[in-house]
Amino acid sequence: MSKRAQSKYKIDRRLGVNLWGRSKSPVNRREYGPGQHGQRRKKPSDFGLQLMAKQKLKGYYANIGERQFRRLYAEAVRRKGDTGENLIQLLERRLDAVVYRMKFVPTPFAARQFINHGHVTVNGRRVNIPSYQVKDNDVIEVRNRSKQMAMVLEATASGERDIPDYLEVDNGSLKGRFLRAPNLADVPYPVQMEPNLVIEFYSR
Repeated sequence: MSKRAQSKYKIDRRLGVNLWGRSKSPVNRREYGPGQHGQRRKKPSDFGLQLMAKQKLKGYYANIGERQFRRLYAEAVRRKGDTGENLIQLLERRLDAVVYRMKFVPTPFAARQFINHGHVTVNGRRVNIPSYQVKDNDVIEVRNRSKQMAMVLEATASGERDIPDYLEVDNGSLKGRFLRAPNLADVPYPVQMEPNLVIEFYSR
């Protein structure tokens, strides 16, 4: 697992948005950026807007590394159809994103660690790679020995998020099915994501 030099709430402060829609986010109290000059506002350039869009999307998925994110972009370009929609679909097919969406864990960061520690199976086989690409109709389940973990029980009972309709989840057995790849409009982002600006950033 890659090391994170900054906490998730520092990402919120730097970007100036409540990226995961959590009640504990410091942006709920202070909407300006961190540091001595955080309250200064200037109109961003086109490059600045594109960079911000990329940082938001990367940050949302547990702050994916640049090399890995660029590989996803390259794959999105290679596929037929709208490149921005392809990128969102590839991100939402990541196993850590699916585990988070199914409300088995409270945050994307927790999902990455949960998978790394071997708590999740896909179609009955243990998978410990957070970036694993889930296919349509794959069955994702929390392993029996992990179902009583406090973090799991807290996440499944939380009313903070809803499960999107491209997933089918049985909270009782902590098992779910990935039905289909979503479009951008289907994904319940708490903030506006602009994959078109991300594509512009990389295609400069």
